[in-house]
Amino acid sequence: MSNRIAIHYWKCDRPSAFYTLTNERLTDSDSLAIEKSLKHQLEKRFGIRSFSLRKAGGQGNHITYLAEYENDTYFLRLENGPEGDDYMEIEAKVLDLVRQAGVPTPKVYAVDATRSEVTFSYQMLEFSNYPDLNKIYKDGNLDLVRIAETIGENIAKWQSITPAGFGPFNPGLLRQYDELKGLHKTYPDYYFLNWNKHLNFLVEGGLLTETEAMDIEILVGRHRHYLELDQGCLVHKDLALWNILGNADEIKAFIDWDDTICGDPTDDLSLLACFHSGEVVAAAIQGYQKGRELPKHFLTRFWLHLIRNIIVKAVIRVGGGYFDRKSDFFLLGSGATGTSLRDFTKRRIELACEGLQNLKQIKDL
Repeated sequence: MSNRIAIHYWKCDRPSAFYTLTNERLTDSDSLAIEKSLKHQLEKRFGIRSFSLRKAGGQGNHITYLAEYENDTYFLRLENGPEGDDYMEIEAKVLDLVRQAGVPTPKVYAVDATRSEVTFSYQMLEFSNYPDLNKIYKDGNLDLVRIAETIGENIAKWQSITPAGFGPFNPGLLRQYDELKGLHKTYPDYYFLNWNKHLNFLVEGGLLTETEAMDIEILVGRHRHYLELDQGCLVHKDLALWNILGNADEIKAFIDWDDTICGDPTDDLSLLACFHSGEVVAAAIQGYQKGRELPKHFLTRFWLHLIRNIIVKAVIRVGGGYFDRKSDFFLLGSGATGTSLRDFTKRRIELACEGLQNLKQIKDL
């Protein structure tokens, strides 16, 4: 088993990052072996021998299935990466805690990240038969400003969860003591983990010049003291429309908490700014303030986290070849191209730096 002590963000820091998406590297024989093992586990756990499995698709880093029994349908997520990652048990715990805080999440019926009986980690979840909001948005049927306010209200709710430590959580402590605790003693330890590595990667990938990377490093370093936190809060860390299920009127579930950490209360709000306009982010902040006051030095901390998050997004996009994708890729809007995503990413890095340098307002995004 492994933990994420050297990981700032799994999708760009895991040893096999950028190899390919999990679903894309499966052969037919791999799929058959996985399905056989999975059916055996479900039958053994639930005493039911008539589960049927069918692939659920998806463009993420997990293998997904729908398991059906009589009139019931369950959603299955599998992780079979070579790292032996065991974070699915952390995610299952967080899903339960977040739901208790009043945020809609799918129920967890089974989880096993030990790989003691099968070669993969898996979760069996409540099936929510709703599309993700990104699909509705790309179809032109979502009032994004209105839904952003609801997103902000929910961020405020899950921030009531305040684990010890910072950064990714320790699966061993969860397994032994049912305790959520971050792997890092201080928040700067987590924030700056792999920071220079990420900047250098973007220089090597041609998105940043050496001068631009150095300027970003100096700018963030001057504001380092704003990152000194006494207590962190739960952060989703991958908050985006494709990780929210629902319809045009209502959010039904926040999903994919497999990057969750204990961190800064501005983090998830800044994640929205990696994708959306100042108007949308301002609406989320307005919703957030219905349940929670903004933290001290909010604007400075917001821009600091937008810089950190958009740098991470840029590393993933460069490393994963996202700038070569077509409009059917989930990150791209209708008619958009990989080139337009590259331009947007570069401009968002510049805006984040300008925001921190000049303490700009959110509307300036």
